[in-house]
Amino acid sequence: MTGTEVPAPDSSGDGRLIQIEHLAKTYMLGEVEVHALRGVTLDVRRGEFVAIMGASGSGKSTFMNILGCLDKPTKGTYLLDGIDVSRLTRDELARIRNSKLGFVFQGFNLLSRTSAIENVELPLLYGTSSMKDREERAVRALDMVGLGDRVHHYPNQLSGGQQQRVAIARALVNDPSIVLADEPTGNLDSRTSVEVMGIFQELNAKGITIILVTHEPDIAQFAKRHIIFRDGRIKSDRSNASPKLAAEVISELPAVDEEEPA
Repeated sequence: MTGTEVPAPDSSGDGRLIQIEHLAKTYMLGEVEVHALRGVTLDVRRGEFVAIMGASGSGKSTFMNILGCLDKPTKGTYLLDGIDVSRLTRDELARIRNSKLGFVFQGFNLLSRTSAIENVELPLLYGTSSMKDREERAVRALDMVGLGDRVHHYPNQLSGGQQQRVAIARALVNDPSIVLADEPTGNLDSRTSVEVMGIFQELNAKGITIILVTHEPDIAQFAKRHIIFRDGRIKSDRSNASPKLAAEVISELPAVDEEEPA
C-alpha cells in the first residue's frame, strides 16, 4: 500500500463502523509514564449518536484524537469501516481523515477573511474535484444546515451559531462516514446550543453517525448513547432510551431577537 491510497473498506456488513479492542495510550512526561487510555474496548454501529463524557484527564480527548486519526494508540486495534487505521502511515491517515471523517470544534476554526462557501470548500481542495463541483457541494452542505442564503457572508457577518453551522457544513462536505464533534456548543448560548444539537439530530436521522464530546449533561441528553470515561477506562456505556428532541426544547424556550454577529 502506498501513501497515496485509501484502503478499501471491509464489506462484512455487520453494521459496525468502529471496532476498538484493548486500546491503550501511554505518554512519556520526562521519565514518568502517563496512561491516558487503559484497555478500551467498544463498537460503534452506523447511524449511532454517541455522547462521550468524563472529567478532565479521564481519557476522552485522547480517545477522540485516536478516533479522528490525529494520534495512534500505543497498544490495541482500531478498525474504521473495516480498516485497521492503527497500522497506517501518516499520509494514509491524512487521506482517511479527509475521506471518512468530518470534524466540528468548539472554536469554529473558520478562516476570517474567507466567505462561508470558501470555508466549506476547504476540505475539497485536497481532492481532484473541479471548481464547479466544489461550489455545488459546498452550497448543498450549507443548505443542509440552513445557511443557503448566507453562502457569501464572512465570519464577522455571522452570529456564533451561524459560524458553527458553517463549521458543521464544512464537516459534511466530503460525505464522511462519521462526524466527530469536540465540545461543539462550548462557545454558544443555551438556545443556540439546542439549535446546533437539533442540526446533529437531523443529520443523524439521515443516517450520519455522530460522536460528540461534551462536559455538559444537558447536551449529552440529545444523544442516543452515553459513554463515560474515568481514569483511562470506560466507566459506563449505556443507551439513552428517551433522548431530548431539540425541536421540542426550542419550542419551550422564550423567543429572543436574532443573535448578533460575534
